[in-house]
Amino acid sequence: MGKRIIAQRRGRGGRFTSPSFRFKAKVKHPTNESFGKVVDLIHCPGHTAPLAQIKYRDGSVGYVFSPEGIRVGDNVSCGNNVEIAKGNTTILKNIPEGSLIYNIEGVPGDGGKFARASGVFGRLVGKTEENVKVVLPSKKEKLLNPNCRATLGIIAGGGRLEKPFVKAGKKWHAMRARGRLYPETSAVAMNAVDHPFGSGRGRHEGKPTVAPRYAPPGRKVGQVAARRTGRKR
Repeated sequence: MGKRIIAQRRGRGGRFTSPSFRFKAKVKHPTNESFGKVVDLIHCPGHTAPLAQIKYRDGSVGYVFSPEGIRVGDNVSCGNNVEIAKGNTTILKNIPEGSLIYNIEGVPGDGGKFARASGVFGRLVGKTEENVKVVLPSKKEKLLNPNCRATLGIIAGGGRLEKPFVKAGKKWHAMRARGRLYPETSAVAMNAVDHPFGSGRGRHEGKPTVAPRYAPPGRKVGQVAARRTGRKR
């Protein structure tokens, strides 16, 4: 009798679910024109970058990704007619070409979708009446609506990946904080009861790695709906 493989167990949730109740806040651009002051810089387990706690003039409190160089007491603003300065948020058509930006909206009003990890940034490289061209951290160019918003600067926390974990335990705790699977065991290293590619006869899958399109859960492993296979030449 077989048993559920780990891909099936993860689908149920349980201990694999991200512990979002521990996260400090969701980070989105304010919906209205806002002016506030940085009152604290905090760490959120759900984000790689530090968050800046902002107290706005109307008394409300919000959170934004901290840009490099920001400090407690600095003023930040969000709106269509704000100063072009580090940490301020405005629409793309008001941002000069060549500026570094982050937390870029994909469509106007979605709160920010691109360039949200620590140390990353996009660059606004061109503008027309119909769209704005932005180079994302992946080096890919994207055309966006001129009314999409973005924050000026570079997200703080750069160089995070340059520090080694050194110990497996530290890596485990880092993955556990977000509900990610760690360690990941190779399928061919498992027993036959644990995975379709597992066996006791060496590290070989024993069957095609492209899963049948209508395979049931538990068999749909490996290359699912692969467009191509083999070495890219």
